Amino acid sequence: MSLFTETATWAEDEHRMFADTARKLFIDEMAPNIDKWAEQGVVDREFWRTVGAQGVMGGAVPEEYGGFGGGIGFDAITIYEQGRVGDTGWGFGIQSIVIHYLMAFGSEEQKKRWGPGLVSGDLVGAIAMTEPGTGSDLQAVQTHAERDGNHYKINGSKTFITNGHTADIVIVVTKTDRDAGAKGVSLIVVETEGQDGFRRGRYLKKLGMKGSDTAELFFEDMRVPTANLLGPEEGQGFYQLMKQLPWERLMIATTALGFIDFALAETIAYTQERKAFGKRIMDFQNTRFKLAEMKTKAELLRCFVNDGIARLEAGTLDAATASMAKYWGTQTQNEVMHECLQLFGGYGFMMEYPIARLYADSRVQMIYGGTNEIMKELIARSIDV
Repeated sequence: MSLFTETATWAEDEHRMFADTARKLFIDEMAPNIDKWAEQGVVDREFWRTVGAQGVMGGAVPEEYGGFGGGIGFDAITIYEQGRVGDTGWGFGIQSIVIHYLMAFGSEEQKKRWGPGLVSGDLVGAIAMTEPGTGSDLQAVQTHAERDGNHYKINGSKTFITNGHTADIVIVVTKTDRDAGAKGVSLIVVETEGQDGFRRGRYLKKLGMKGSDTAELFFEDMRVPTANLLGPEEGQGFYQLMKQLPWERLMIATTALGFIDFALAETIAYTQERKAFGKRIMDFQNTRFKLAEMKTKAELLRCFVNDGIARLEAGTLDAATASMAKYWGTQTQNEVMHECLQLFGGYGFMMEYPIARLYADSRVQMIYGGTNEIMKELIARSIDV
């Protein structure tokens, strides 16, 4: 099973070779460590460097910044292959988002300064959007930055930040003008090492995705050079966020597809081996029909995701379509996990079987990146014009 459909217009031979490299790397280096990372609550830094050495994080980055100059389809492959081995701990999704913000809006100096490290794994990135009192409503963030000479003084807090404890650089969504609404939002890059006024909070205990490093972040009179502003001027942050959210939402749908393919493979193998009432679970009509339904949903999502990647490569993926992919993909993912776990019976409730972990890991997919309720609202706005 792979990300590609047979008619995927964006996929070329180099994409398929890249997928083979990523798949082998993840089977050898990621899959054996999933339980370990879940227990310790964070992925080993050495894994980031191992992946970086194989070029897996640089497919969509120009050569002059450490990558090999391909399109965003390479990042989609990495995301899918991670899901295909059943991992949710490694925070490449956020790393990819940070890289694309930097490549799209960063200055030449910023790209050269941070790009190669993000590709090699020497730097881990995070993006700090969510606040304790602000979820999907990014216009309402309270974290604010005031000019102080050639620095910003930043105060505020963020929560649910993926890669938060590991991150070497954090893109902070902040208000540079607290009276200007969306037009007062700016993105500022914070280098965390030795940064006065920057503090990481506790490791957050989650229902699922236990290997994913998730943190609270606090900024107390944190002074950051004005040169770390993303974009040529203040007030561009909300526009920048909206421009990049289609990739984030398509990425979540791609993750969903990887999870579904992994769960179906595990469930098919189990139902072929497990017996009840003298015959294989697979031989019951209910089992076969349930698997047929789930396989059909997987192929529909595969087509949708491939179309989305082609549109994104062409620069034509709109917010409503990306929202559809995120909403429908994650809804489908959770439906499939529910049915797969049911086919495992009592063993599906045991953590020694990956399906139990994936069942818990899948739930948040309908929440982050904008809740599915917000996705429906965005889709509805495209209808009611």
